[in-house]
Amino acid sequence: MSLMSNLFVGQSGLQTSQNALNTTAHNMSNVDTTGYTRQQVMQSDMFYNTVARDPGTISYKQIGQGVVYSKVRQVRDYFLDQAYRRESGRSAYYSTSYETIAQVQTLLGEMHGATFNNSMENIQRAIDELAKTPADSVVQGLVIQRAAAFLESAQGVYQGMCDYQDNLNIQISNDVDTINDYAKKIFSLNEQIVKVEAGGKETANDLRDARNQLLDELGAMGRIAYREDNFGNVTVQFESHDLVSRNMVYEIGVEQDNITGFYTPFWKSDATYTTDSQGKKHYNTEGAEVFNLKQTISTAANTDIGSVKAKLLARGDRRANYTDLEDKTTYNKEIAPSLIMNMQAEFDRLIHAVTTKINGILADAADTSTGYLCEKVMVDGKETWKPIQLFQKKATDGYTYETDATGKNGEWVYNEENFAERESLYTTTNMLINPALLKEPTKLNFRRPDGKEDYETAAKLAEAFQTDELTLNPNISTKTSFSEFYDDLVSQVAGTGNVLYSITQSQADTVEATCYAREQIMGVSSDEEMTNMVKFQNAYNAASRYINVVNEMLAHLLNSLAG
Repeated sequence: MSLMSNLFVGQSGLQTSQNALNTTAHNMSNVDTTGYTRQQVMQSDMFYNTVARDPGTISYKQIGQGVVYSKVRQVRDYFLDQAYRRESGRSAYYSTSYETIAQVQTLLGEMHGATFNNSMENIQRAIDELAKTPADSVVQGLVIQRAAAFLESAQGVYQGMCDYQDNLNIQISNDVDTINDYAKKIFSLNEQIVKVEAGGKETANDLRDARNQLLDELGAMGRIAYREDNFGNVTVQFESHDLVSRNMVYEIGVEQDNITGFYTPFWKSDATYTTDSQGKKHYNTEGAEVFNLKQTISTAANTDIGSVKAKLLARGDRRANYTDLEDKTTYNKEIAPSLIMNMQAEFDRLIHAVTTKINGILADAADTSTGYLCEKVMVDGKETWKPIQLFQKKATDGYTYETDATGKNGEWVYNEENFAERESLYTTTNMLINPALLKEPTKLNFRRPDGKEDYETAAKLAEAFQTDELTLNPNISTKTSFSEFYDDLVSQVAGTGNVLYSITQSQADTVEATCYAREQIMGVSSDEEMTNMVKFQNAYNAASRYINVVNEMLAHLLNSLAG
């Protein structure tokens, strides 16, 4: 091999070491960059010159031409990536569920002192006092005040659950936009990576890092599957449906229910639609839903993955009330899987039971012939007595509020047809305290026409809070009193919260362990990179020294020949 050729051997060492130093410096500068993958230099032999072929020897006599900087690879583990994305999605599912139950606890006030239970105890105490002195106007006024506070507190709790449903609904819509945005970015990165790597000379590692980070984020939002083809494209499935293919992005849309306002994520490519006169598309999402919410939630089946699915289940598909607890099959299929709807239905059952029980006792004691525990209403233009109600429906409580021409003065006008259905619609949000009683509490007077105090009816009101006649939901057969029902409801929330908290913590530990194992492979170690820097620096110096020696030899040879 000539001395001139030896210069190229040294030059290859210089160039390879310099490139390796550049890669090491790139690693060092990104030691704290989220999603960055450690890059590793791959070196190989340059081609060999064959000097002689001797059949009697094991190998040919060859002379090497130096070293080549063949590739810079990302140091990642495919199976750890899969495990991390699956477990982070499961962690997001349970942490979202736990946040929901924690919000319910906050609404009930059990964690902050000002509990709904206080208002229940207050109305019960007021009625207990009424049982002692039924005709006392002060006590009668206290009952009205405590009833108003009870209803206001109940409506505040229920409205808080509705507001949280709406909040989750907005989050779901935003999450769908985010998923679509991630899909488009992955598709764009696929194109860039293929373009860079098409010549076979470069590897688009930084672009791959950006794509892997998007897959990490996407994995927390739902169940994903993906694979990379020979050209560098990554195809992605989201909830077992194509999201990113080699040629296109399959967008997710949201269709808003006209009644509830709740969004349903659906695959636009699978849905049919009609166009109205203004050009707006109205989709039929049946069969095109992104998430199958009827699946049994199971870790073994991987159906407990993704924050978006958790939000959809927690939100439910409507506002629930006590009527949703009447049928066990419907309850278990539609209500029980939703944390919010389940709480709405059970809480509303309590409020409905308390209010209708009080109204029922007053109605049973009323005497329309004498006007005892009655109020006057207009029926067909005539005044008549009807049993007085402490709690009334806002919209149609058997009568409507009609005003005069000025719109300021009015009265409640009784309607016999609506009155027959009054109890079936007594939900938390559809009630108010009888305006006549708020204006004049003494109308709730427990003094009979003969002048005697009605201890019997007042005692029935007090006993109503002690009678065991309520069950929490169709799956429970034990009957409880009003106060015990609320205790069971709170215990159920606390128990569910404890279970979800334990799962959330356990899942967080699993994610942390998987992330640590992954970081051990793909993470940048500053100590290791410093060692590599010293190694490649020494290799660079050695190649430089080698070139100097060859140069001196050439100079000596030329000088000798010239002499």
